[in-house]
Amino acid sequence: MSLDQHLPRGRASLEVLRAEAGDELATIVQERLLAGEDPWDFMEELPTVDELVVYLLRADNIAADGGRKPSPARDYRVMRQIALEHPALTRTVWRLIGEHTAA
Repeated sequence: MSLDQHLPRGRASLEVLRAEAGDELATIVQERLLAGEDPWDFMEELPTVDELVVYLLRADNIAADGGRKPSPARDYRVMRQIALEHPALTRTVWRLIGEHTAA
């Protein structure tokens, strides 16, 4: 499989998704450290690995729908579908839904 051919994230195992998200977070931390930022100032604002996995799966769904911003009802359905497809992410999904509706 070439580099430009990859499985959609929604088809990957949760372990693979978490590994990719962990790599992404490590890259973000490294870039911010190289920019001279103090980790005590930014570490708490970074998403968790599971939050990043949910965000990436949600972004994949939005991209698959032509990049259109989802309505609140559709966004809720997408988030619920993520929880159904990846039960280990259920708590994270519901926490993110709660934070979104409280904002």
